[in-house]
Amino acid sequence: MIVLLHVLVALTSIVYTSYLYFRPSKNKFYASYALVAATLASGTYLVVSTHAPLISACTTGLVYLVIVSSGVFAAHRKFATDQV
Repeated sequence: MIVLLHVLVALTSIVYTSYLYFRPSKNKFYASYALVAATLASGTYLVVSTHAPLISACTTGLVYLVIVSSGVFAAHRKFATDQV
């Protein structure tokens, strides 16, 4: 069950970050941060509870973080430009 929740939160986070880029707002950034934190927390729980190989979990997690961080960074830049 936690695996399904983890995957759904991660995919929602990626989709929401894309939405955030097109319609940035301060509150939406907080929601995006919460989704990222939930994904990382559930992923950490899965690795610890199932004793999964750390290398593959960390590699996948880093790829996820790079994708979402890039989207949030781009949304921040767009939000700052729209505010001027």
